[in-house]
Amino acid sequence: MDKYLKALKQNVCSVCVDSNEKGGCTLNEKESCAVELFLPQIIDVIHNTDSDNMQEIHQKLKDTVCVECRAQENGNCYLREDANCSLDRYFWSIIETIQKVDAGLIT
Repeated sequence: MDKYLKALKQNVCSVCVDSNEKGGCTLNEKESCAVELFLPQIIDVIHNTDSDNMQEIHQKLKDTVCVECRAQENGNCYLREDANCSLDRYFWSIIETIQKVDAGLIT
């Protein structure tokens, strides 16, 4: 899990709108990053999806992660609706980073 988190911090967190100029997270204790909070579930979905279809992977992530997220209520997510969900906003970069770790391209 550490290798994925390290790679995500370098490749996703460093460009996140919620990071400072050095790539450190600026979220406070009342806020949480969906990527870090749900990392095991995200990796599990990516590893256990038998499709390369990104739309399908994105839907499986939403079905798995979003239902557990406290920002989700009655099928609506105020974070996603405001483009503030880190998982949704950086979906492509997250997938790419995890796949590169798996391929040994990022250590």
